[in-house]
Amino acid sequence: MKKFVSLIATALIAIGLPLAAQAQENPKVVRIAFSGAGVGGKPASSGGALATAHQRGILEKEFAKDGIKVEWSFFVGAGPATNEALALKKIDFATQGDLPLVVARANGLRTRILLSGSRFNRNYVVVPTSSTIQSLEDLRGKKLTVQKGTSGQLTLNRLLEKAGLKETDLRVIDMIGDSQKAALSTGDVDAALQSSTDLVVRGLVRRIYKVEDPKLTAPSQIWVSEEFEAKYPHIVQRFVTTLVRESAWVSDEKNRDEIFRLFAKTGNPYSDYKEDYKGTELRDRFSPLLDEYYTNSLAKSIGEVKHFRFARRDAQIEGWVEPKYLQTALKELKLEGYWDEFDADGKRKKAAGK
Repeated sequence: MKKFVSLIATALIAIGLPLAAQAQENPKVVRIAFSGAGVGGKPASSGGALATAHQRGILEKEFAKDGIKVEWSFFVGAGPATNEALALKKIDFATQGDLPLVVARANGLRTRILLSGSRFNRNYVVVPTSSTIQSLEDLRGKKLTVQKGTSGQLTLNRLLEKAGLKETDLRVIDMIGDSQKAALSTGDVDAALQSSTDLVVRGLVRRIYKVEDPKLTAPSQIWVSEEFEAKYPHIVQRFVTTLVRESAWVSDEKNRDEIFRLFAKTGNPYSDYKEDYKGTELRDRFSPLLDEYYTNSLAKSIGEVKHFRFARRDAQIEGWVEPKYLQTALKELKLEGYWDEFDADGKRKKAAGK
C-alpha cells in the first residue's frame, strides 16, 4: 500500500500538481450571516464591504468558477441570533458587533476574527419632537429602547456611565429597529439609541446626543468559524482577499453616491446615509485593518462585557484575531498603506508609504 501511495505521489508531482493542492477540498456552499436585516426584515444590509459585496454579487462571482454556492442569512435578532446559528453550525462567516461577539467567545463559541468591518460609526440618542427631554441626565426614570444583546447596548452603557447613570436608572426596553421607530412615533417610549437618522430627517424625532467618540463606539468585525477555517483555509483566504478588494471599492469617494444607493436597498432612505456619513471619509469608516485601534477596542470591550455583567465567563483574546489572511490580501492587491492606521485612542497615525 505504501508503495502504491508513493507511486501516486510521484505521478502527481511529475505532471506538475503539488500534493498540497491535491489535498485541498472545496465546500459545496459558503454560508454568510449578517447580524441584522433591512426595514421589515428585508434581506439587505449596509455599513461596509460585506454589504456591498452582497448587493453586487462579488463573492458569488469569485466562487462560481469552482461551483461553490454562496448563501446569505439576515437575522432580525441581530448578534444573539448569529450566535445561535453559529452554535448550531448553520453559518461559516458573519459580521457582528462587539457585545454579541464577546459573549459568544465567553460561552465557548470558536471563531477567528479576519478583518474589521466598519468603524467610527455614529449613534444617536433621540426623543420625540414634542418631548421635554434635553439631556442624558433627563433620561433618569424614562423609558429608553435599544436592541439588547447588540453592540448598541454596550454603547448605551458606556454613554450612561459617562453621564453618571446606569441601565437600572432607566427603564430600558428591548426592541428591534422597526419596533423602535413605531414606539417613538406613538410615544410609547421616551427615547431610543439608534444608528439611523431616518426619523430625524422626517422630523418625527430630534437628537439630544450624538455618539461619535471612538472610545464610546467600537469597530464591527468579520469572522470565520474555527471549524471552517481548519478545513478550508484556502477558501478563507479567497474570501478575505475578495472582501479587501471590495473594501477598497467602498472606500473610494468617487463611489459614495452609488454606495449609498446600494445601502438604501435596506429600506432606509438614501438621505439617511447621506446625512449619517456627512463629514467623514469613507476610507476611515470602511478600513479592514486590524490595527492598534481595533485590537485595543476589542480588549476594552472584553473588559466592559465583564464590568457590565453581560457574560458570566471571561472571553480570552489569545488566538482569536488572525491577521495573516488580511496581510496576504493587502500584499497581493498592493494595498499596503492604502488605509491609515489609528492608535489605541482612535487617532490617526501616519500610514506606511505616506
